[in-house]
Amino acid sequence: MVEEVTAHGHRNILATNKKTFEITKEPRLTERGDCIVVVAADKSGPSLNETFKRALRNARAKLTVIFRVGNEEEVIQAWGSPNITLSHPTDLVIRKSNFVCRRTLGIKADKTASDFSERMLKELKSSRKILIELIVDSSE
Repeated sequence: MVEEVTAHGHRNILATNKKTFEITKEPRLTERGDCIVVVAADKSGPSLNETFKRALRNARAKLTVIFRVGNEEEVIQAWGSPNITLSHPTDLVIRKSNFVCRRTLGIKADKTASDFSERMLKELKSSRKILIELIVDSSE
């Protein structure tokens, strides 16, 4: 199951958070948002396909998140959870921990904002369009 999200970079992207990263629909970003990696996303939890959300709620669901911009690509692996609701109107958060709230898209991630490559971070600090592919595999 695949969802595609389009978002934009922003000059205030810091990507220094060591526990999470966030995709937000909000168009603005202050320098306090150290987990935010893209802004002005065209989707959030409520607008994701119901079949996608159902697949993500499988305890064995694997989530792959792929950021693409220019010649750069960043791939993150995470897991779904039966507790995921995806009910927050603006934010999608991927976490290293098991914590789940209404903003959570994935848990037990292998990367956080601080793990994004320097080349990708440079692209995220631009206002370029970023393509994000969310892939759920719950077949195991």
